[in-house]
Amino acid sequence: MPRTDALNPEQVPAESKPTLDAFTRNIGFTPNMMATFAQSPIAFNAWATLLGSLSKALDLKTRDSIGLAVSEVNGCNYCLTVHSFTAEHMARLATDEIILARRGHATDPKRDAAVQFAHKVIETRGNVTDADFKAVRDAGYTDANIMEIVALVAMFSLTNFINNVFDPEKDFPAVAPAGSV
Repeated sequence: MPRTDALNPEQVPAESKPTLDAFTRNIGFTPNMMATFAQSPIAFNAWATLLGSLSKALDLKTRDSIGLAVSEVNGCNYCLTVHSFTAEHMARLATDEIILARRGHATDPKRDAAVQFAHKVIETRGNVTDADFKAVRDAGYTDANIMEIVALVAMFSLTNFINNVFDPEKDFPAVAPAGSV
């Protein structure tokens, strides 16, 4: 049950309105998570800026796969519904690829290294081993790419935590637990 109400359009703080309106135009509706998050213009606009910057990092399939892996570890059911939807409809990942990403893997070897590394980062709170670091580097990722993977983990964790704390009503199709599919 939601712990706070999503804002109606007339309740959105003026400082959040341009960002929220842009998302609404791009997506076609206002997700409850964003209408909830918009209550804090500082946090919401900071996240939106980070999201915009990181949308240039890596490729869409890798970013969505990392979002799925992180959301699974963080137990964010709202984000799992969003990332499963975007992975299928925008990144064009097959259902088995979505489940694999939630488990911290991918069929593509390079993407698999990034997703495994992201999974290790979130599981260990960044205390990865030298072997973990070497594996992602050996897959062809530069230090800058590795920093982008870590930044994606942090960004996805932010929305996971916001959604786990405030529990907005889900407005994307439900997904089954990764272990049951």
